[in-house]
Amino acid sequence: MFDAHTRDLAQLASQSRRRQLIPRAGRDFSSNDYLGMASSPGLRDAVAAAVASGVPIGSGGSRLLGGNHPEHEALEAEAAAFFGSESALFFSSGYAANSALLSTLPQRGDLIVYDALVHASAHEGMRLGRADHRAAPHNDVDGFADAIATWRAAGGTGRVWIVVESLYSMDGDRAPLVELSEVARRHDAYLVIDDAHATGVFGTEGCGMAAPYDGRENVIVLRTCGKALGCEGALLCGPRIMRDFLVNRSRAFIFSTAPSPLMAAAVRAALRLLVAEPERRTQLHGLIEVATALLAPFGALASGSQIMPVILGDDARTMRVAGRVQAAGFDVRGIRPPTVPAGTSRLRISLTLNVDEDDIRALAAVLKDSLA
Repeated sequence: MFDAHTRDLAQLASQSRRRQLIPRAGRDFSSNDYLGMASSPGLRDAVAAAVASGVPIGSGGSRLLGGNHPEHEALEAEAAAFFGSESALFFSSGYAANSALLSTLPQRGDLIVYDALVHASAHEGMRLGRADHRAAPHNDVDGFADAIATWRAAGGTGRVWIVVESLYSMDGDRAPLVELSEVARRHDAYLVIDDAHATGVFGTEGCGMAAPYDGRENVIVLRTCGKALGCEGALLCGPRIMRDFLVNRSRAFIFSTAPSPLMAAAVRAALRLLVAEPERRTQLHGLIEVATALLAPFGALASGSQIMPVILGDDARTMRVAGRVQAAGFDVRGIRPPTVPAGTSRLRISLTLNVDEDDIRALAAVLKDSLA
């Protein structure tokens, strides 16, 4: 009955691309818990207090049909104030938020120009939506401007949406947001910034790399809560019309059970911890400096961020090396296409406060042996 699926899985295996679920094991160099907040005492205490006060675990329904809890509303109000946006809307995941945004707000006759390396969830939203969409070469500002100009010259008359990530999850490099915001201004375009991997780690009080653009009427920012904030879910921050339109028109929002009110309470606590415990960011940036010095000699990209890939190219070799590093006690994962472009399979080294400088030194020694 599942012959076609069996053949497909066999083909993935022959290409060293068949995936499997494996448990966490070893020192954490793979998670996105950048600030070590997921198991922090402050967050645990806040969740325990919320449970004790009667905040329910489940919402019981969609936001429009009985699932709208005061914790959702409180989080959205506090997040909008924290990040400096006019409004915010809480989703169960970053994938759900990106899919909802790009399948709903851009209209038929509009154009989405997206960075070639933007997250899969953005692609899903564009696939489900009605707007035309085309890629621009990664971080190529002129490529974005040229795509818009070409579309206009061919008769395009709708609104343009520029979609990028502030910090790219597989390369750790940054988008040229200053230049892209100028392209958006010049072309009367919306700028959508996925700030998932920068929120909590960069910016004043951890407001992220997109913080300088919050509050602009043509800017929408996605901030996930399951990475540096140590929780779950995502926030879309932007103009009030964004929130109202998504509540009324986004199928992904309207027909989904609301996120857990308890998780909304946890995210509120995480935002407060970003302010109360700035030493977490300081410590992480110290680890980035140490890792840059110790891991770069073995091929790790000195990205200036907490994400430092070691690009090996070949799929099979990548998984062999990852297996050796894991066997030595380090949770480092191999990343293969289609998550990354063909020929760029890599070890994705992620720095978090779940490790220390000694762990990084030990990883450097293991990398040296494993890559030999």
